[in-house]
Amino acid sequence: MVHFGHANSLRQAKALGHKLVVGIHNDEDITKNKGPPVFTQEERYKMVRGIKWVDEVVEDAPYITTLETLDKYDCDFCVHGDDITLTADGVDTYHLVKTAQRYKEVSRTAGVSTTDLVGRMLLLTKNHFKQGDKEYEVEKDDAIEALLKRYNEEQFQILGSSQLGQDHTARSPWTGCSQFLPTTQKIIQFSDGKPPKPTDRIVYVAGAFDLFHVGHLDFLEKAKEHGDYLIVGLHTDPVVNLYKGGNYPIMNLHERVLSVLACKYVNEVVIGAPYSVTADLIEHFNVGLVCHGQTHIALDVGNIDPYAIPKQMGKFMLIDSGNTITTEDIVERIIRHRLEFEQRNKKKEKKEIEVYEAMQKVKLAQKSG
Repeated sequence: MVHFGHANSLRQAKALGHKLVVGIHNDEDITKNKGPPVFTQEERYKMVRGIKWVDEVVEDAPYITTLETLDKYDCDFCVHGDDITLTADGVDTYHLVKTAQRYKEVSRTAGVSTTDLVGRMLLLTKNHFKQGDKEYEVEKDDAIEALLKRYNEEQFQILGSSQLGQDHTARSPWTGCSQFLPTTQKIIQFSDGKPPKPTDRIVYVAGAFDLFHVGHLDFLEKAKEHGDYLIVGLHTDPVVNLYKGGNYPIMNLHERVLSVLACKYVNEVVIGAPYSVTADLIEHFNVGLVCHGQTHIALDVGNIDPYAIPKQMGKFMLIDSGNTITTEDIVERIIRHRLEFEQRNKKKEKKEIEVYEAMQKVKLAQKSG
């Protein structure tokens, strides 16, 4: 997948230099060394190009980073998070650049990982958007049994939750369940902080933008073409659940804020935007155009068209991004290949635990020595 945890690593990497080149592995290498990818390689190429801190993307990058690769793209050093990346044979994929002292490390974003998000989709838990003391906890919800009955029951046997790295029994230090703690500092880091110019035409769009994907990216790119400054309104988790139903959203509001802010087409985000676009909102942000994609528009409470006011003001436009992928499609991919992803998570967690324990032994030896 491509999520805000990746974007945060890229943000930190860009801060270490002047130009950021991002190498992306192909589907074959990902499948061999990590398990089935959620997004295709073409989707991942496009998604990473859409992240605001990325200057260049190298497609089909070798799984083990070599000095020749760095030199080919005129890179002084390589950057990765402080989690471990290994080949299927257990080889550190950055051992060559580490030995050559052309490697730097940044902190991974606690509380999110591809394994974590895949697990949420497999479990379809609601706990990831509950409020109060459970707001950021992700644990198994037995109610999902009923939701999965429409799938092949033999194929979709629910394995032990520790194998999904999702509840309090998960042990992996990197991809096990943890709490994502949003801060104002994190939002500031993701935001460019630039207000619109007096002459800018401001475009406003709103939605859930759950599991940010290429469908969202293409839509935002099209919307930005109709103006100079793009504002995205993000609905709260309860509101999203009202119009999408089931156990949506998969990502809570704070996670969705960072996902959208990382997009290079987005200038500003309204956190907890009203479902119906109001005259006050349009006036406050000096919105010149309100856009919506080709997806269904659910009515607001009282059977009210949420875009009635911008339509009356002649400031509404339906746009076609040419991309029909939805969040539901992404979840469907996970469910369709449930066993593969369960095995991926189980294998990855086991490998990470072994590496982590080995690292702890080395640290203890160094202290005692």
